[in-house]
Amino acid sequence: MAIPEHLRELRSHVGHAMIMIPSVSAVVVNDDGELLLVRRSDDGRWSLLAGIQEPGEQPASAIVREVFEEAAVEVRVERLLGVALHPRTYPNGDVCQFANTWFLCTVIGGVARVNDDESLEVRWFAADALPPLDPWEQLRIETALKGDPAAWFLRPGDTHPALDF
Repeated sequence: MAIPEHLRELRSHVGHAMIMIPSVSAVVVNDDGELLLVRRSDDGRWSLLAGIQEPGEQPASAIVREVFEEAAVEVRVERLLGVALHPRTYPNGDVCQFANTWFLCTVIGGVARVNDDESLEVRWFAADALPPLDPWEQLRIETALKGDPAAWFLRPGDTHPALDF
């Protein structure tokens, strides 16, 4: 994920120390019920489309922007799927906790393709033929496939392996 200027400046002060960052992600589906995934350029893993909110940007607006920036696809946000604090340590040693809000989105335009330097591939997958995904990716996809109208969140006192710190 491209690091916005305000976070680059913050990193210059805190080094690799943990910072909390507001982020968004999307389970994007097409008319055939396929899911859109990207293969990340930083670690080669398949993942959902995601990114960092910009200052003053609402989460739903941020995910519409991120999906287009990463995959050249225009989406409509259908509903909130969940919210959780997710840890991540990058290959360069940067430690983050992302306060992630994820959404179900449907395609309304564009043709999926690599549209920036954050991804190596962009591809549609049938829900029953997904590539290997880590527990964090799986959690967000499961919330979309369940069809539960309520947003997912980790209840006080509960744990989830995708959210281990």
